[in-house]
Amino acid sequence: MRHSSPSTFRQTETSEVYAANGTRISVLKGEKDVYYITFDQIPTYVTQAIISIEDKKFYQHGGVDYKAIVRALIATMRDKEITQGGSTITQQLARTIFLTSEKTWQRKVEEIYIASEMEKKYSKDQILEFYLNNVYFANGYYGIQAAAKGYFSKDIGDLTLSEICYLLAIPNSPTYYDPVVNPANTISRRNLILKAMYDDGVIGDKTYQSALSEEIILNRTANTKNNYVETYIYYCATRELMALDGFEFKNDFTTAEGQRAYDKAYEESYNQWNRSLFTSGYRIYTSIDLNMQNQLQNAIDTNLEEFTDVNDEGIYALQAAAVCIDNKTGMTKAIVGGRSQEVTGYTLNRAYQSYRQPGSSIKPLLVYTPALERGYTPDTIVVDEEIEEGPENAGGTYAGEMTLRQAVAVSKNTIAWKLYEELTPQVGIAYLKKLGFSKIEKDDYGMAACLGGLTVGVSPLEMAKAYETIYNDGYMRNPTCITKITDSKGNVIYETTEEEIEVYKENAARTMTDMLQSVVTDGTAKGIDLGDMPVAGKTGTTNSNRDGWFVGYTDYYTTSVWVGYDIPKEVPGLKGSTYPAKIWNEFMAQIHERLTPVPFKKPVEYIGNDEQEAGGENPENMENMEGLEGEEPFGVFDEENPEGGEQREEQPAYRIITQTFEGTEIPAGAIPEDATDIEITTVTE
Repeated sequence: MRHSSPSTFRQTETSEVYAANGTRISVLKGEKDVYYITFDQIPTYVTQAIISIEDKKFYQHGGVDYKAIVRALIATMRDKEITQGGSTITQQLARTIFLTSEKTWQRKVEEIYIASEMEKKYSKDQILEFYLNNVYFANGYYGIQAAAKGYFSKDIGDLTLSEICYLLAIPNSPTYYDPVVNPANTISRRNLILKAMYDDGVIGDKTYQSALSEEIILNRTANTKNNYVETYIYYCATRELMALDGFEFKNDFTTAEGQRAYDKAYEESYNQWNRSLFTSGYRIYTSIDLNMQNQLQNAIDTNLEEFTDVNDEGIYALQAAAVCIDNKTGMTKAIVGGRSQEVTGYTLNRAYQSYRQPGSSIKPLLVYTPALERGYTPDTIVVDEEIEEGPENAGGTYAGEMTLRQAVAVSKNTIAWKLYEELTPQVGIAYLKKLGFSKIEKDDYGMAACLGGLTVGVSPLEMAKAYETIYNDGYMRNPTCITKITDSKGNVIYETTEEEIEVYKENAARTMTDMLQSVVTDGTAKGIDLGDMPVAGKTGTTNSNRDGWFVGYTDYYTTSVWVGYDIPKEVPGLKGSTYPAKIWNEFMAQIHERLTPVPFKKPVEYIGNDEQEAGGENPENMENMEGLEGEEPFGVFDEENPEGGEQREEQPAYRIITQTFEGTEIPAGAIPEDATDIEITTVTE
């Protein structure tokens, strides 16, 4: 600190982001140098507000408020953790420029020393100037002037008192008070700041009431609005830097207190490393294919162009989100969080920031693949029949006996319910936990989950990762898009390594893929194909047609698509097999145009028995497969309506035969007449 000067508080390094082909996607630059303002340019309301809410004794202390530190110490002894910082504005500036956000008493001692030294070197007005130009306001904005331009497209001197307090609400916790993602939280803290100013006598009652009632309307200019791929890149890069710093990600907690402590630690770490993206001069290299990104965006836009209604903010009411993963690497190639639109305002990336009910698209993940691990086969005979206090079929009709393959193809709710009851919700949900689904709640450990009835729901990114896991022989990979991060001099800070976690047994995963092909050839997604390219996938439609899903894959790529309103309501004609499947089909057809059809890997052994195999497909049962699965009183379930009920050709049974013969002749009948793959090994003694 002793070598610092006013220029120290203007320093920043620009970071850059690159696509898979080396094209530069974006530049991440903290705007504190471009928009640095001096103390005489800072409105009086700004300094009054920040002092009222952050440091009432700012002009009295020498950089440290020891009474506040004592209060923080008492709170720490009471709560068994550091819950109050007791930091003055000077201490916060010291931490921002010279230290980290780590909450330890060692760092607190360093912070106190640096703050005391700063007060000796700089005036109070200079310290306020440095602070207000360096504090982080979320979304890449450093400094009050950058935030004013970024959120309101105005200079700080043109803002109202209410708008000023709205901005000053953000730095206390940039993620929690992010006005783009959590505007209600920002308003709440704005009101708290106004109350502090009123209590301190800085503003009168009339001014206070007027500012409280003022409506806040953001006006972000187009060049400050991050598009969908950029927001995801920043998210992934931040998490990779968090992991490098030793942060351990979790999605399973034994107590509510444990989850709250984790959420708090996550937010602090995320804020720290997200800020560094805009100041540390990183070079971030990604797996993103910009051509595929544009194709996925166009597929969403063209298939939903007839829906022109907008919400109160002018955003298209009907939305969609989609994610494409490269099956060879497990990394994200394209991610779209909504429809294209020329509007001012925020960019919500629904592909990873929104969670919705998955309907039947969840069934392979927590019902069918686990059942295959426990002895069920595609040919296992199951019975579609009325279940007391369970899901009903539309019209009250049931198909009776059918194979498990048929039940998956036409998405029979009754069969999924029976299997899940046998499996138990505890076992089924454990698979979702292992797959990394982040919004599993205590109430999800019930039967409703097997039909997609979850408390919060799932994101398109999570669904793409889960289905890519089935493709990848049951091994899950993290679908990040970050391949490498270097510093501005080219020194490698992070480089991706392929880490896999086994979720399903290989044979069960391959068998599930084989069964999901029937969904496309004979089931709820019949007609959604890619010509000769083998396709596996699953539809999902929630009650009253509020959410539609299609998640499908080839040997090359896995893509998940969601369509629905941000605030759920009925969409006429929406099913997994309509808009979501059409978007999927258009996009996947384009990216597979010159790719050679590749069959899926077959199960390594046939898991069935002669009795089941002899039963085969029952044509009478196939005729009864049409119809909806009706709404149930248990939650948001799936409604599927297969088009037609044509019988699929009998699937081959796969088995490994090992036999040993003497001599060089193979006895007649030793190899089945229908064998297609034969391997002969000779042994010479």
